[in-house]
Amino acid sequence: MPVDGAPQELLVDGIERDSVPALDRGLHYGDGLFETLACVGGRARFLSLHLARLALGCERLGLPAPAPEELRQEIRRLAARSERGIVKLILTRGAARARGYRTTGTEKATRITLRYRWEPDDPQLALEGVRVRTARLRLGENPALAGLKHCNRLEQVLARREWSDPAIAEALMFSSTDHLISGTMSNVFLVAGAKLRTPRLDRCGVAGIMRSVVLREAAAAGIAAEEALLEASDLARAPELFLTSALIGVRPVRSVDGECRSPGAVTRELQSRLAPLLAASADA
Repeated sequence: MPVDGAPQELLVDGIERDSVPALDRGLHYGDGLFETLACVGGRARFLSLHLARLALGCERLGLPAPAPEELRQEIRRLAARSERGIVKLILTRGAARARGYRTTGTEKATRITLRYRWEPDDPQLALEGVRVRTARLRLGENPALAGLKHCNRLEQVLARREWSDPAIAEALMFSSTDHLISGTMSNVFLVAGAKLRTPRLDRCGVAGIMRSVVLREAAAAGIAAEEALLEASDLARAPELFLTSALIGVRPVRSVDGECRSPGAVTRELQSRLAPLLAASADA
């Protein structure tokens, strides 16, 4: 039976099949990494940045990294098969060679590549912004995993279960020490005056590709920006804020827990600067 939102194409180690070994460490322990790439015009956006983040994650987790050119070619092939789509790449440590958490160093990584249909967004969301809430669940802090897009997403799964109202697009998440970190599936930026502020991600959270692009473009535009320890009071005082991700680009926030906000000049400037990069599927 067809599944709503099922992938249009699924490769395991470059071969069309829809299963992985039952002993895969990604299944048992979340021992792996993933990347989600937006594809427009048959090309993956910011492909080089995604591959660089994946390589960094492999280094930190001690995962056997695939050849970058092999990954690049596979992603390009899948992206080219539709005008607009999403390619997800999952890399696990592979099948366990021994029972338990210990690795043997002889594991062979498993590569899973999926292509999904990507329906166009409502253009009003980029103009008017979205409604968000604050999640009750707190993110645990672990500097060893901070910044990585690793496969253990249980905190985000539980946070997403907190609401079902389709009018709420996202939930903002704080850490166990009450610092603002991100959304469940996005990074967050606050604007105070003409200054851009985004949470530090040295304790937990995912260092998103679009987050890095926004910081880069802000610097090019002469917009002051900082990565900082942010608290609930900073969020409450910020008259302007926006979310970022590979799929949404820059998305203004119109309300937080029912309190109204307005897209401002900094948000609009960054949306304008990113628009040609997103439309042309910039590689870096």
